[in-house]
Amino acid sequence: MSYKTILVTEEDGIKTIMLNRPERRNAMTPEMQEELIVALEKAAAGRCRVVMLTGAGDAFCAGLDLTHLQAIAGKSQAEHVADAERVARLFRILYELPKPTIAVVHGPAIAGGTGLATICDFTLAAPGVKFGFTEVKIGFVPALVSAFLSLQVGEKHARDLLLSGRLFSAAEAERMGLVNEVVAWEELSDRAVALAEKLKANSPQSMAATKRLMAAQNRAWLDSAMEHAMTANAEARAMQDFHEGVAAFLEKRKPVWGK
Repeated sequence: MSYKTILVTEEDGIKTIMLNRPERRNAMTPEMQEELIVALEKAAAGRCRVVMLTGAGDAFCAGLDLTHLQAIAGKSQAEHVADAERVARLFRILYELPKPTIAVVHGPAIAGGTGLATICDFTLAAPGVKFGFTEVKIGFVPALVSAFLSLQVGEKHARDLLLSGRLFSAAEAERMGLVNEVVAWEELSDRAVALAEKLKANSPQSMAATKRLMAAQNRAWLDSAMEHAMTANAEARAMQDFHEGVAAFLEKRKPVWGK
């Protein structure tokens, strides 16, 4: 398959999926989300042993492309639901992939980009990397990432990160358990390859079975959480504050929130 927004390569059993919109800081569009789903499904069914997720240019992923959201007012409710279902499917496939996954985070990973980076089994980040669930700053709801975040860090930390919308460092992410290792930028790629080689030495059937077991332990809760999250995601797109937040962002001004 020919991809337009990602680059997919495979060498020595390591499949690398690179977000490839550097001019937009690898911000996600529906097309990129669909391509990521296809690439991950192919990785799950293929012969690769490890999957790496990276970003081209200076950023890992800036979240959703807000310029794409300019057209959101013209969408129907069914289209809003389809958008939410697509993102949910992407996160769920990444979470349940039978192959071990490594996010190599060399630059900012924001909003949905933080989700992509931290849902992976292993997250390696350079010291200067910033993360953040910034959706509330534009009047949106960080719905779909919230389920996975609560599983990883607990409700108290999740409420802090989701309600404040603040940026946080790779070091803080490591303390909370969202990042496995903070690695010097110049050593990041080599460390990721070394980790992948260690994983390749393990039994692929055992690792796949372990991932299935861990996913099964959380499945009932996650099914319910994601159902609520998809509804919240779709409904948030109709909120007045969301339309104001996107307009303010694009017009480079402070938003004027409703009551």
